[in-house]
Amino acid sequence: MPAFAEQPLEEQALSETQVEIYQTKATNSSWEEKEIDPSFYDSPYQVSLFSSSNGEDSERLLSQTSSIFGLGLGVVGVLAVMPSSITNWESSDEGLIQKWSDNVKEGPVWDRDDVVLNYVMHPYFGGVYYQSARKSGYRQWDAFLYSTVMSTFFWEYGIEAFAEVPSLQDLVVTPVLGWAYGEWAYTTERDIWVDGGTVLGSEYLGNTALFFLDPVDSLGRNFNYLFGKDIIKAGTGYFTFNEVALPYGNETENQVGLKISYIFGEDDSPALPGISGKRVVQSRYENRTQDPVNTGIIGISAGAIMVDLDSEWAKESAWGYQWSLGLYFTRSFSTRLNYSRATVEDKNAGDSVIYENYGIDGQYYFNSEEDLRPFITAGLGEMMSDEDNDQKRFQMNAGAGLHYKINSNWAIQTDWRHYYSTRTETQEDQFGTAIIYRFGEGEQGL
Repeated sequence: MPAFAEQPLEEQALSETQVEIYQTKATNSSWEEKEIDPSFYDSPYQVSLFSSSNGEDSERLLSQTSSIFGLGLGVVGVLAVMPSSITNWESSDEGLIQKWSDNVKEGPVWDRDDVVLNYVMHPYFGGVYYQSARKSGYRQWDAFLYSTVMSTFFWEYGIEAFAEVPSLQDLVVTPVLGWAYGEWAYTTERDIWVDGGTVLGSEYLGNTALFFLDPVDSLGRNFNYLFGKDIIKAGTGYFTFNEVALPYGNETENQVGLKISYIFGEDDSPALPGISGKRVVQSRYENRTQDPVNTGIIGISAGAIMVDLDSEWAKESAWGYQWSLGLYFTRSFSTRLNYSRATVEDKNAGDSVIYENYGIDGQYYFNSEEDLRPFITAGLGEMMSDEDNDQKRFQMNAGAGLHYKINSNWAIQTDWRHYYSTRTETQEDQFGTAIIYRFGEGEQGL
């Protein structure tokens, strides 16, 4: 894709650390540049999203949110009148509202969507929501909460519920990995602008990178530059990834699209400054690490398990794998989405079935100031055979384990979990070990 030309800007030195240029506003206001009362850090998880108590730009975020909702409703309206061969929405005699209601009541479920859609595109969407708040001057925790609310109620239980049952992993993966991606994109964009809009000294590479990091702002800046004033105040949009049926045979193809919505306003509006214009750009951002909650609380794990099923199933014990994605709020507490899978054989017939176990659990760690930490865990979820939703059964679980911190970013743990199914009154055990990676700065002082 060709790079979109950014303004080759005249720079005027104001001091050794500042320049004034006609260019993007990497953010209209920035948490890192605010004077925050030290008492704020006594409660790092307090929520400022709805109070703007530290001078966050709530008007910009409200405008962004309105734009996102308007775009989403427009998308639903268009898809509702299109043939199912294009949208892949199942045809039904039910009205849209009834279909939405049925899907919401049935979910959430463990979906079988394309890996790219589940673990690349959904985090990208989460990052779009996240940056709407971050670029309005909110800190990481508030931006994550905004992404969680939008991805859950606007998308998963809103727009997408018209088409399919809400997905359990999407409810977690979208905002959590969206946080990791969104913060990376946000800081990378700021770094590029500090370097004069260049990457490796190249303005072409800089323009291309800025377009992919935020195509909506990039197009908006060029539009403003074309007219020489800030006509576009804010914008939002996202890439879509869909498998679309072709008009012949049973063939399908993957299609990528970009949906965009802009907010326009007066050039000199003080309430909602535009996405480009004269501004002072700091040459360094030393205060980033002072954000009291950052991506270091995000953790992902992968490892092996041994599954020992209830004797009622007459299945052999088997090895399998597990992964998790969660938030390690403090040294003492974490909560995670946990998934495990194994192929188990029948003790008599010799055939095999796929065993899956997934759910949300929490951990409490003892001896939290040390590297070696015993912990207890408990959670809720479902078990399933052969990927058949009709055979899924609710489970409760509890267990214990050992967590060992290697360094701020890496840890290993081993645990035992006991599962009880209320539907079949059966009991299973899992013994597992996994390696854990913490994003960003990893474990800090929280």
